[in-house]
Amino acid sequence: MFDQRAWGRRALLALTLAFVLCDAAIAAAQQPRVYRVGILAEGSPPPPGSPTPFTTTLRTFGYVEGQNLVIERRWAEGRAERFPSLAADLVALTPNVIVTEGTLAALAVARATPAIPIVLVGVIDPVGSGLVASLARPGGNVTGVADFSVETAGKLVEIAHVLAPKAQGIAVLRSDNPVNLSALKMIQLAAEKIGRTVLPTMAKSPEDLDGAFVSMMRQKPGALIVLGGVPFTNAAEMSKIFRFAETNRLPAVYPGRLFVERGGLISYGTNYLHRWKMVATYVGKILKGARPGDLPIEQPTEFQLVINRSTATALGITIPQELLARADHVVE
Repeated sequence: MFDQRAWGRRALLALTLAFVLCDAAIAAAQQPRVYRVGILAEGSPPPPGSPTPFTTTLRTFGYVEGQNLVIERRWAEGRAERFPSLAADLVALTPNVIVTEGTLAALAVARATPAIPIVLVGVIDPVGSGLVASLARPGGNVTGVADFSVETAGKLVEIAHVLAPKAQGIAVLRSDNPVNLSALKMIQLAAEKIGRTVLPTMAKSPEDLDGAFVSMMRQKPGALIVLGGVPFTNAAEMSKIFRFAETNRLPAVYPGRLFVERGGLISYGTNYLHRWKMVATYVGKILKGARPGDLPIEQPTEFQLVINRSTATALGITIPQELLARADHVVE
């Protein structure tokens, strides 16, 4: 016998369930998708209040950290041996994009994933490192912003010579990174042209720094050039280098603005802030659907001379007017 009341109850229940499911679907559709970006950096976290061109630029694409964007940051703190485990950690989080700073970080992440898009920054030779097929058409899952440190290494000699015109020997502190060996050759060529001698010293790890300082001072240099990358990008190692330069009254030239902002005397290199804006632009495009292998590797066109006037005072150095006139930024 047909039970009209039971049928009505079942119909009402089905209709109610349909409304509940519909409301849930609408609510889910209204929830913004949350994107995840990983960053593997060479050094240590920047000082509080440092400029954040990366997150600021991502906002222009509609990605806001804490709202629809999560950024997972990992810091190698100047230790090359940490890159493989940090890369594996980030890959396990399955982010939408991973940003890598420096050649060693990029290689570690590229080995850990052939699928997750990688945006590199600060890599001297992406093609020679095997990260991409070409600058114009990277292919695969890698793109980003290259660096010109090798090509600009000769400028560091020029600046050191202006700071210390009587110095016959210019010390160069470098790591065992093969790229730094190429930069050293450029420095030697530039020094030969002005009749100066290059005095190279190597530090493979943070523990090697003290011995490198002793070896360096035996050669009685009149100026110092510090090449970038691990292990010199960590705040603690930077501070040791700054103290060494101040103690020995050595005018020191660094490869990037971050060194000067943390206490170094003078730097010349690619525009750090502009470089990270470019990286954020790549990340924004990839999150919008672009394929990294189709995005050409960008080569920086902006370079900065940055001077720390307080450090010059501590060293007892008067910065020549010709450098002050050329400076893009002066830290007081």
